[in-house]
Amino acid sequence: MERLNILYKSEYGCIPVSVTPLTGSASNRRYFRMTSDSGTCIGVIGTDVKENNAFVTLARHFRAKGINVPEVYAVSEDMSAYLQEDLGDCVLFDMVMAARRGDEDIAKVEALLDKTMSMLPVIQYDGAEGLDFSICYPQPSFDRRMVMFDLNYFKYCFLKPSGLEFDEVLLQDDFERFADDLLKEDTDTFLYRDFNARNVMICGGEPYFIDFQGGRRGPVYYDVASFVWQARAKYPAGSKERMLDSYLTALAGYRDPDRDAFMERLDLFILFRLLQVLGAYGFRGLVEQKSSFVTSIPAAISELKSIVPGFSGLYPYMTGTLERLCALPRFQEQASDGVLEVRVCSFSYKKGIPQDMSGNGGGYVFDCRSIHNPGRYEPYRKLTGRDEPVIRFLEDDGEILQYLEYIYGIIDPHIGTYARRGFTSLMISFGCTGGQHRSVYCAEHLARHIAEKFPAVRVRLIHREQNITELL
Repeated sequence: MERLNILYKSEYGCIPVSVTPLTGSASNRRYFRMTSDSGTCIGVIGTDVKENNAFVTLARHFRAKGINVPEVYAVSEDMSAYLQEDLGDCVLFDMVMAARRGDEDIAKVEALLDKTMSMLPVIQYDGAEGLDFSICYPQPSFDRRMVMFDLNYFKYCFLKPSGLEFDEVLLQDDFERFADDLLKEDTDTFLYRDFNARNVMICGGEPYFIDFQGGRRGPVYYDVASFVWQARAKYPAGSKERMLDSYLTALAGYRDPDRDAFMERLDLFILFRLLQVLGAYGFRGLVEQKSSFVTSIPAAISELKSIVPGFSGLYPYMTGTLERLCALPRFQEQASDGVLEVRVCSFSYKKGIPQDMSGNGGGYVFDCRSIHNPGRYEPYRKLTGRDEPVIRFLEDDGEILQYLEYIYGIIDPHIGTYARRGFTSLMISFGCTGGQHRSVYCAEHLARHIAEKFPAVRVRLIHREQNITELL
C-alpha cells in the first residue's frame, strides 16, 4: 500500500484522505479507490510485473489511438503498482441485469451494447496498428499452443471433474483437427481475449474498456464470440443479431465482410470460447468450489448445447462427448417460479459431493456408508437401490429404515419452515461408496416421502451416477 501512497503523492501533491478496496477480478491484482480534495484515481497493485507492463503499455497505446480506455497516471519504478483513471462504478453487465429486472431502460442498454460492438473493430484494427506485440502477456499471439492450452484446460478442469467417461485419445484427435481449423487464417489484428460486458464501464454515457492486459495478436472472431455469446449475459437471439449487425457495419470500414463466410468462421470460435469459459468455470467452481462460478455453469452449458450439433460431421467424437456432457442433469438450468423445489440426490463419494447449481448453498449431505452394503455381494453388484432384490436386502436388515426415520425427523420441519418463509430451493444429498445402492435407496424413499407429505413442494429426484433425473 505504501507504493500506492507514494505514487498518489507524486501525482497529487498529498496523501489520499481515503483508500477504499474494490472488488477485483479472478486475477492477483488488487484495486483501491484513492481520494482527496486534489483528485480521485484507482490504485492497482499486481504481483505479475509482465502483466502490469502489458496493461500499462496497451492502455497508453490505445489512448494515443483515441480508444476509450482508462488513462494511466503514474507507475512505480518496479512496475508493481500504478495509478489509473477512475471511471466510476457503472458496469455495462450490471446495466444489462438491471434492465432485465425492470430497473433500467432496456432501449438505453441495447443502444450501449450496439455501440460497444461498433467500437470493437477500432480496437482490433486501429489498436493493432503500430503495436509491439512482444509486450503482450502471457504470449504475443493466438497460436496452436494457446488453443491446445485452452482445450486441455477444459478437459482437465471441467470435463474430468464432471465425472463423464470419455476416450482421451479420440478426444485429442478431434482437438487437433479443431485447432487446425481455428488457425487457418493469418491475422494482424488485436485480440482482446476478455471482451465482454463485465469489462466495459459506462462513463459519461460512453463505453470504456478495461482488463485488456491478456490481449495479443489474433483473429477478430474470438472477441465477437466472447461478447455476444457471454454465457452469464444470456442475450436473447434478437439482441445477438442486432449486436452482430452493429459489428459488421463497423467492420466494413476496415474490410469487406462476407456475412455467410464470417458466420461460418464465427461459429468455430463460439464453440472454442464456450469450452474455454467452461474450463475457467470448472477450475473456479468445481475445483475451487466458488459458488458464483458454479451457478454460471448451466447458462454456458445451455449455449453449448445449441451450437454443438452443427459440428458433428467435423469432430464426431468431440461433439458426441459434448452432447453427453450437456445432458448431465447436474448442469441443467432451473428456472424458479416461486415454488419451493427440493432436490434429492444420490452420489458416489469417489466422484465428489454434488454442487448446488441454484447458488443458494447450504442443504444437507448424509453419509450412507455405515449401512450394510449390498454391493459387496455378487448378486447385487449390477443392480441399484431402485431394484427389488436390493430393496429387500436393505429392508430385511432394518438398519436403513431406522436411519431414514432419523432423517425424516430432521428434514420435515426444515421443509415446513422453508415453505412458510417463501424459500425456493433446498438440496439434500445421500452419498455412499459407489452411489449405486444405499444412497439410491435413501434418495428414492426420502424424495417420495417429501412428495407425499408436502404436495405443494416440487421434488426433483437425481441419481447422479446413473444420469437419472425425475420430477415427482
